[in-house]
Amino acid sequence: MKRSTFLLTLPLLFSALQSASAADLLQIPVKDIAGKDTTLAALAGKAVLVVNVASKCGYTRQYAGLESLYKSYKDKGLVVVGFPSNDFGAQEPGTEAEILQFCTSKYSVTFPLYSKVTVKGDSAHPLFAALTGPAGGAPGPVKWNFNKFLLAKDGTLLQRFDSKVEPESEELKAAIDKALAAAK
Repeated sequence: MKRSTFLLTLPLLFSALQSASAADLLQIPVKDIAGKDTTLAALAGKAVLVVNVASKCGYTRQYAGLESLYKSYKDKGLVVVGFPSNDFGAQEPGTEAEILQFCTSKYSVTFPLYSKVTVKGDSAHPLFAALTGPAGGAPGPVKWNFNKFLLAKDGTLLQRFDSKVEPESEELKAAIDKALAAAK
């Protein structure tokens, strides 16, 4: 292949790789809160808000906002998904059964919850490694509980929000509205 032809095909190759990584993101194996093997592939075509959650954190009250957000937007195509993590101050020490009981009894959570994962460091779950890695679109480690990652309907990472961004903030709602409006 001539150098000029190769250089012309690089943008197409890069675009194809980006599309593959978005699809791959939805194919990463996860376990639901009951321990069943699954992926996020069933959520393709919906905007997804991935959140690392914890039950004994100063931000735990955000469960209420996340549930409100989910109820407000689920019929429009948003799914909130919670991934418990014990990475920060051991603020999620419970078992999956205890986490589920806490979330449903204290905050009436109905959005999907998944098994506890590690979200930082070399042992980060592949989903969080992909979201925070150099090719993920929002590189850098998760720094605390309740980080939020907004995925487009095709699984592409659109935006990342720190813990301090409340679930019902105008900033997050505007990003969700934009994600839902895109490629209807």
